[in-house]
Amino acid sequence: MRLVYPLLLTACGFCSLAQAQNITIYGVLDVGVEHVTNVGSGGGLTRVPSNTGTVPSKLGFRGKEDLGDGLAAVFTLEMGILPDEGAFGQGGRAFGRQAFVGLSGPWGTVSLGRQYTMLFWSMEDADILGPNLYGSSSLDAQLPNARTDNTASYKGSFGNFTVGATYSFGRDTVDAGPSPAGANCPGEDASDSKACRAWSALVKYDASSWGAALAIDKANGRSVGPPPDAVFGDLDSSDKTDTRVAANGWLMVGQVKLGAGVVRRRNDGDAIKPRSDLWFAGISYPITPKLDAEGEWLTLRYRGVSDHDSSLLAARLVYSFSKRTAIYAQLAGIDNDSLAAVSVSGGAAGSNPAPGKSQRAVNVGLRHSF
Repeated sequence: MRLVYPLLLTACGFCSLAQAQNITIYGVLDVGVEHVTNVGSGGGLTRVPSNTGTVPSKLGFRGKEDLGDGLAAVFTLEMGILPDEGAFGQGGRAFGRQAFVGLSGPWGTVSLGRQYTMLFWSMEDADILGPNLYGSSSLDAQLPNARTDNTASYKGSFGNFTVGATYSFGRDTVDAGPSPAGANCPGEDASDSKACRAWSALVKYDASSWGAALAIDKANGRSVGPPPDAVFGDLDSSDKTDTRVAANGWLMVGQVKLGAGVVRRRNDGDAIKPRSDLWFAGISYPITPKLDAEGEWLTLRYRGVSDHDSSLLAARLVYSFSKRTAIYAQLAGIDNDSLAAVSVSGGAAGSNPAPGKSQRAVNVGLRHSF
């Protein structure tokens, strides 16, 4: 009885906690094998990519506590996983994808921590392939990785409209560049109030069969010392900024989903080609209830310069055994202008071609969510 009584008390404690707070454990494991042609001087590369397949692998914890009168406390802790080696993503952070706490109500949600910017949410519906191995992440890796540290955020939905904004006091404390995993820009500097600040804003409209979104995302750099004290993207002054404006939309025609848009960028860290437009258009069609076909065309065009552009075409088939388990196969190709050396694959570093060379790639994999 001495042992049973404490166990009963513990069980009752867990029952009370479950009633007071709804906590969800969730995740995705997406692992595949790809082959990329014309890597470096011309050889092919076969590998298990780290960053993504059809979606990045992750493990998360999400909670919500009802505080009464429509008010709730919310939190999310979400880590990126590199399934090829079992490591953490986002520069080795334990919860590098999201780590925030907030309050929500009929007026929206206010939260504090590491969070997605509004650029990410603006692309969610129109970018058909999203954070796919071949897609927008190949041409602009920031798009599926638009997150900032030290961030205050607001996001609310009112009828068909969604509005939101974020403000970061120091956008990235991890040095893992050159990569969106860590830009070495911690900010929160008493001597420079603009250093590594960042902000974003969103207006989005979604009806039953169509939607449109407009977002802006702006990040400041900081003054740096001699190497290795450098900011990813060469934003070596707080007066230099990297700004993206995204405008896009989606449309349902029967069972077919169409999506298209443009991301206009002004990057002060690029002295040669600071202005660019990333155009994209995609389609998704359910061939059967279990088999989906999707494809997307993307082109990155630099304004005011020549011979730096890249165009990518990707297609994939996804067969779902269930709501949680699917297999997939995808093909992609990229054509680079004479001075461009962009890889078709956003799966990991080390797959870029020589300048001016095209690439082709194939990938097969398995995805399971829980």
